[in-house]
Amino acid sequence: MNPISEYFPVWDKLTNEQKKELSESAVERQFPRGTVIHEGGMGCTGLLVIQSGQLRAFITSVDGREITLYRLLERDICLFSASCMIRSIQFDISIEAETDCRLWIIPADVYHGLMEQSVPLSGYTNELMAARFSEVMWLMEQILWGSMDQRIATYLLEQSDLQNSDRLTVTHEQIARDLGTAREVVTRMLRYFKNEGMVGISRGSVEITDKNKLSAIAENKKPAE
Repeated sequence: MNPISEYFPVWDKLTNEQKKELSESAVERQFPRGTVIHEGGMGCTGLLVIQSGQLRAFITSVDGREITLYRLLERDICLFSASCMIRSIQFDISIEAETDCRLWIIPADVYHGLMEQSVPLSGYTNELMAARFSEVMWLMEQILWGSMDQRIATYLLEQSDLQNSDRLTVTHEQIARDLGTAREVVTRMLRYFKNEGMVGISRGSVEITDKNKLSAIAENKKPAE
């Protein structure tokens, strides 16, 4: 297991006391797949540092529909689970373990106190926050202006990279949940992709059969004949 120091690029710029406080406050936890680690509105869970596994950050509408904002992988740090230390955040984000995960959880008050003491740590945290907001803004652009065929094509290509395979273990319901749309819309679009020879569909999985055509859809280009 890597020490927590390897997860913070500014570690060498902290004082010995700050390093000690950060290390000693971090609690190691394991969560099985499907666990909601942080639920919007539940308060401060703390800063999550991912040792292994994959997390999903999402929001839920008043009618219960979910939309995935971004995913967090090994060595990523989740700030929104400690949103109480960032007063400007006015929306609730939930965090779910998509795979079995091992995390460090750093109490929000400890981390906030260290940010106030350390300019390098504060700057690094602001960079993380800006990167996450950039991801969310990109998603909003896709929702507002991207067509559904583009969004689903992009989603399948991203999942191919995440799973390191062209045969994706994913259901129509999961795609709909991640994209914040109806299952019927996803099924209809996947059938179209299948008829065009871009994917194969089976129970619980989708196989990409023509990545070039799918990429052209994602990039809003006319597929090559």
